[in-house]
Amino acid sequence: MTTALDRPAPTDVRLHEFRWVFIPVEAVVALGGLSGTWQLWTGTYAPPVSDLEPLGLESWKLPAVWLFCSVALPSTVALVAAVRRHPRTPEVVLAASGLMLVEVTVQIPFVGPSALQAVFGGIAIGMGALAVAAMRRRSWRRG
Repeated sequence: MTTALDRPAPTDVRLHEFRWVFIPVEAVVALGGLSGTWQLWTGTYAPPVSDLEPLGLESWKLPAVWLFCSVALPSTVALVAAVRRHPRTPEVVLAASGLMLVEVTVQIPFVGPSALQAVFGGIAIGMGALAVAAMRRRSWRRG
């Protein structure tokens, strides 16, 4: 008698599913995060410093570091994982998406809502959903 463990995996499971979505999207998000980090760090196109008064901050340097750590770095790690076909890529993409969602949520009280936050929030939710689908289908575990 054969069990589910004895049967071969279904042939319709694609190897490294969503890789060609993960790579370009994470690249764009990483570049956007780096660009935003640079803008905040240098004060170029940064919101007024008065937005930070409730936090007791006098410059955008700490928020720049926060943006780098919560968006640019995780997206870069997810990009590299997808390019290298690392078996944990869906988990890394999910973590990067979750951190980006936190970033978008945290900035709303300080700079107000914007279309850019909606776009990046939508990207985070979409990428997270694809990552969960890839994890459920286990398409990154083999090969």
